[in-house]
Amino acid sequence: MLLSHSSQRILSGWSGGHVLQKVEGCEWDDETGEVKGFSQFGYDGEDLLALDPNTFLWIALRPEAVNIPLRWVVDRDDEIFATQVYSKWLKEYVEHGKSVLLRTELPSVSLLQKTPSSPVSCLATGFYPRRASLVWRKDGEELHEEVDHGEILPNHNGTFQMSVDLNLSSVTPEDWTRYDCVFQHSGVEDDIITKLEKDRIRTNWEKHISIVPITAAVVVLALTVISAAGLIVYKKKKAISPPSSPDNSTELSEQLSPETNQGTA
Repeated sequence: MLLSHSSQRILSGWSGGHVLQKVEGCEWDDETGEVKGFSQFGYDGEDLLALDPNTFLWIALRPEAVNIPLRWVVDRDDEIFATQVYSKWLKEYVEHGKSVLLRTELPSVSLLQKTPSSPVSCLATGFYPRRASLVWRKDGEELHEEVDHGEILPNHNGTFQMSVDLNLSSVTPEDWTRYDCVFQHSGVEDDIITKLEKDRIRTNWEKHISIVPITAAVVVLALTVISAAGLIVYKKKKAISPPSSPDNSTELSEQLSPETNQGTA
């Protein structure tokens, strides 16, 4: 565990302003209980002096500071702060913030591929803290070529995600079983190993292939529904319309025919 405190002071003179910065704190090994204090000075953004945690003597970190350690004596208060006060504060912070500082969550790991010719992406999401690594291996050896590492990105719930792509354009399907994706997490002994197997790869290009018959079926169904609806409307209209009046032209002609009138008389 590490606790540090920094302060800075701006020095002005004929040559302009300069910045003198001091950083101090301690490192605490929560397993062995060992505490090491540290203190360091910087000048204009560059290291100047550092305090040796074993001898408590100042060490020059640049040529201009060689003569300074001869004039400085470590203050007893600095030694107490570095070894006792800071370590006490650090232990209190760890105790009160245990649920956050010591929180560990393992991720879910998936293999993704957009198209048959696309790289296979190994995605690990939902891990915490962010100190983790994700690599592709071949026959147990980490790959540095044909791989593309992504950045560690935050999730909305405070966890993290990362991915690494593997180019398989020159790999035959028979050799896929020689590859695996390995997730390593800080503070966790067991690695999460995901074998490169075709059944484990989640793709979306297979869904695109099945869209064509599904779309055709939907179109046929829609046409069938439209035809049925049209037939029903037609029958309803025919049932509502009044029957056509009989043709009276034959009866009228018989009434006006002389032969008919004579026969009747």
